[in-house]
Amino acid sequence: MSISRKTARTELLMNEALLLIEEGKRVIVRVKGSSMLPFLRGDKDSVELEKASEIKCGDIVLAYVEECRFVLHRIIRIDEERVVLMGDGNLKGCEYCRIEDIKAKAVNIIKPAKGGYKKISCTDRTHVRKADLWKKLLPVRRYILAIYKRIS
Repeated sequence: MSISRKTARTELLMNEALLLIEEGKRVIVRVKGSSMLPFLRGDKDSVELEKASEIKCGDIVLAYVEECRFVLHRIIRIDEERVVLMGDGNLKGCEYCRIEDIKAKAVNIIKPAKGGYKKISCTDRTHVRKADLWKKLLPVRRYILAIYKRIS
């Protein structure tokens, strides 16, 4: 199996970012994909990551999952040593990992804004309330996401 240059470059950058995070530094990475819509938009938004010393349900984390890849998803359940993750934009399906496979936690969401960017704390009460409401809307997310994608 051959690895593309883009995949190899991404893996190298991720490994460097993880080394910095392990040293206690914060790292900003651009979000890829649409699995975290509507909170994170791929190729537009970024997240500021730090070492995940404490985790809880609702946290956005960077984790190494069973399929041998990294995902940036939200924790929906913690069962002893096993963590269940799901992207906000996913309609079904979860990823699973061990607690030690969580490599970083998002502390800020960085969105482009007029003349620069806007930083939103992941612990901001408004953000947390929106994420809680979004979780409860899982049965109707399909329709909300379809409308969101059409207007954005």
